[in-house]
Amino acid sequence: MASPTAMKPFSTEETQRILHHLQQPAVFMNMTCDWPALHWTAEQLSVCLSDKLIRFRLGRREETNTPLFETQCSYVEASLVHFLSWTCGQSGPDVGPFSEFSYSEYWAYADYKYIAMLFQDQPSMFEDVRWPDFGFEGRDGRESTLWIGTEGANTPCHQDSYGCNLVLQVQGRKQWYLFPPDDASKLYPTRIPYEESSVFSQVDVLRPDPRKFPDFQKARVHTVTLQPGQVLFVPRHWWHYVESVDPITVSINSWIELEADDVARVSEAVTKAVVCAMKGCPSDDNRDDWLNPTEEGVTSHNENMQYLNLAIRACAQRQTDLHCSTLTLDPRDSRPAKRDSGGQIRKPCVWKRDPAPFTIPFGPHLISVCCQRRDSTETRDMTPKDLEVKPSRKWAGEPQEDEQRTEPASAVRLHRGKDECSSGLTQCVACDRADGMSENSSEDCEESRDSIITTNDLLDCLVHPDVIATVTGLLLARHTRSHRTTAAS
Repeated sequence: MASPTAMKPFSTEETQRILHHLQQPAVFMNMTCDWPALHWTAEQLSVCLSDKLIRFRLGRREETNTPLFETQCSYVEASLVHFLSWTCGQSGPDVGPFSEFSYSEYWAYADYKYIAMLFQDQPSMFEDVRWPDFGFEGRDGRESTLWIGTEGANTPCHQDSYGCNLVLQVQGRKQWYLFPPDDASKLYPTRIPYEESSVFSQVDVLRPDPRKFPDFQKARVHTVTLQPGQVLFVPRHWWHYVESVDPITVSINSWIELEADDVARVSEAVTKAVVCAMKGCPSDDNRDDWLNPTEEGVTSHNENMQYLNLAIRACAQRQTDLHCSTLTLDPRDSRPAKRDSGGQIRKPCVWKRDPAPFTIPFGPHLISVCCQRRDSTETRDMTPKDLEVKPSRKWAGEPQEDEQRTEPASAVRLHRGKDECSSGLTQCVACDRADGMSENSSEDCEESRDSIITTNDLLDCLVHPDVIATVTGLLLARHTRSHRTTAAS
């Protein structure tokens, strides 16, 4: 009988070539059958980690029309033993700090946990994760993160600024809703709450509010239910919302940093400087909980400017090195896209140029995650089976040909946009003074007051992706001119 390794459908070289050419999400099948990490169930991990405390994020199980951001969640420090006892319906000392939360009312998520930190006393565990099978030599659990959650645990819809993503499902199933980068304006991006390298969507993608976010109905969602043993490839800048659909789920992922991230890191440094400068100054409308709990704290303007200058110099040096090289770097030399467990930024992956024609071998071992088109009334009731990879179909309330389509809105959207009062604030004030006010006039005035530009509105415009891209280009051009002037003198 052939060994599990021999049965793998793609060699490391073939997998690297596939990843280099993939422009859409795809699921790799039968590539991890010999990975010891497939035995990392929550029960097994609880034995390995014993009474080690892990931070869990808890959210209430309720349906709203707004995303539940991490700033709005509760947090506890508990062991996996406590967690498992809680999911079994136990109470009292057996569940530790989970005793304050009803399992029927809350979900829990130990998300984004660095395996290098969790198992720093058990380094042999790192070898259970075998990313070299995907062509990334030397990459294992040290460059990966662990996710453990209950049914309903979710990550708000967001876009990662850096790299691409490989996700192994270990236990249970997760539903993924992915949107292409070109749909960014339809997802109403915001940087509040602020987290370096993450752009959040203001839309609850499962229960969207069509009045506040009319363009979302045109977004092209790609859906898949990821099952144990499968590996999902998430291309650079694809938006995604992820939710656990089984009682307990375990996932392992690794972010692969790319050459294009050099410019993105400059953009993130610009964004951080602007956000911290504006949100660090309290005012009447500027007292919200704006910093994501994943951030260690508010950095000073001096620190942010130092980071910006370092990012610009590193990007310029990288571009110079590439112009002087023949691009023959080992494509498997890559490190995590986000900061590693020590807070360090690592070297990006550079794939060799592949001039030969290549057809991606979609089939039983590599399945494309297709665009789903559904009626809005069906979307919120979809089951995991509905989200298995299928041919395209209607989705998310997309208008029929005979329906009136909503005209595209402005590319730059306000953070807390509401329907504007057509007459504005001036007419609203005049309305208060006029005789014979209509029965709806008080509501109109209330809407007008809500349309006042806030700090967050201004901030969302200043850090809009199009604006940040322009500023990044100007700064890099300025650095190039300055460098040439200095060299000439």
